[in-house]
Amino acid sequence: MMTDIASALNGSVARGYEQLAETLEAELAADADYAFQLTAYRGHELVVDVHAGEGMTGDSLMVPFSVSKNSIAFSIALLVDRGLLDLDAPVAAYWPEFAAEGKQHVLVRELLSHQAGLPEALPALSDEEYADDRSGAARLAAQLPWWRPGAAFGYHGLTIGVLASELVRRITGLGLQAFFEAEIRAPRSLDFYLGLPEAEESRVLELQPMRASTSASPGDIPFPRQPGQIGRQVFGSIAQTRSGQEALAHARWQRSVGSPAAYSTVSARGIAGLFAEGVVGLTCPALISPHALQIMAQPQVVGSDLVIGIDRSYGVVFQKPTDNLAFGGFRAFGHDGAGGALGFHDPETGISFGYAVRRTPPPGGADARAITAAKQLQKIALAS
Repeated sequence: MMTDIASALNGSVARGYEQLAETLEAELAADADYAFQLTAYRGHELVVDVHAGEGMTGDSLMVPFSVSKNSIAFSIALLVDRGLLDLDAPVAAYWPEFAAEGKQHVLVRELLSHQAGLPEALPALSDEEYADDRSGAARLAAQLPWWRPGAAFGYHGLTIGVLASELVRRITGLGLQAFFEAEIRAPRSLDFYLGLPEAEESRVLELQPMRASTSASPGDIPFPRQPGQIGRQVFGSIAQTRSGQEALAHARWQRSVGSPAAYSTVSARGIAGLFAEGVVGLTCPALISPHALQIMAQPQVVGSDLVIGIDRSYGVVFQKPTDNLAFGGFRAFGHDGAGGALGFHDPETGISFGYAVRRTPPPGGADARAITAAKQLQKIALAS
């Protein structure tokens, strides 16, 4: 049973989750500028559905940056589950042109866990090549890797969307956006759009930039904290990257394209709903079998990321929890976004979590308030 909240915090929480509402109300009292959505399921049950802040409703849509990558992960998981994609096969078995420049032995699981050495093209892909990802994919397929594939890993912040889309296209005949729409989003009526229809534009809430007084600290992807040489080459200057990404997030054409690495348009309900539908099913059976999800969530790489210069762990597309991104237990899987958004599922607790925030929190990446909420949900779930 959900309890309505009558305060600065709008929405409802299930009995037993009132402490989380109190924590969020305290966060609102401490920051009058705080505008967010948070939705969580435990198994099939909706346990939290709240929002607050100027202009924010439960139906508002925002660009969550790399939380978008969860759409890639579930699309790939569906192909694995159907036996159409073998993670241990060479990418070139599906996409022969990818074998160029010594990439003939790169495995699908390596490509999709940031090990392929293709974090960007040289020269960098243009906005048009990211939008028309077939042309971008052709350039990446022809490129010499930046490092020997499998020897290290580095965040393919935008290129993973191009690469995954071409892989899906070679198997199904559809690009990733079209496949996700037909097989996942539309059948489950999710607020998780890879290509926002014009009719939904009135729901869009533009993101707000990080406050100038705190923006001297570089943010998370696609705004690296401590990028090394490779990171600086991939992302350019922090200022250029941040302003460029924000401008693209506000562009109607970018929302209409819906590049799956960073430019979906979602609500917290859509993020949490994707995980809940994928793992347990809400109105229909689960989209993905437990075994396929276990394969996708199995850690592939752990350690220092060559591109962003901090410790990270990745499964197949999914991020895994680490000490500096502690959103769940060891088996949890999901992805954060540069602007503060976060989505994940934790098998230990059964929690499917979605969070979106309007203003980028310093220093970027998953909002610390989202991590706090995730930990509190974990504590409540394990105690009940």
